[in-house]
Amino acid sequence: MARVRLAVSRRYRDRNEEWQEETGFFGGTCWREVAENISESLSKGDRVFITGRLEQRNWETNEGEKRSVVEIRIDEIGPSLRWATAQVTKTPRTGSGGGNYGGGDAPVAPVARNDYGPDEAPF
Repeated sequence: MARVRLAVSRRYRDRNEEWQEETGFFGGTCWREVAENISESLSKGDRVFITGRLEQRNWETNEGEKRSVVEIRIDEIGPSLRWATAQVTKTPRTGSGGGNYGGGDAPVAPVARNDYGPDEAPF
């Protein structure tokens, strides 16, 4: 598992034509291979693109105060190539499917899901 902290910055001109900047901070979580690839590929300050979903967690402190936080459940993440370059290195697949695909073996097709939640679209 990897927990990442993301800064989302917005820069714009206001009605007086003066530059304004707003920054929001969000937490994100990812699992398995995505977490491993993040640790090997990205560094603090890198611009990234993320796909995933927002999740809200609620809890109560020991003092009885109710707390809530919105986090990003990261499905995919990658570097932005607007002001940088990146070199892609494919990682070998693991698990059911047999590993290396050399020798004419086709990669295993993804398995269709049927366990969608009530707020999750099946596409």
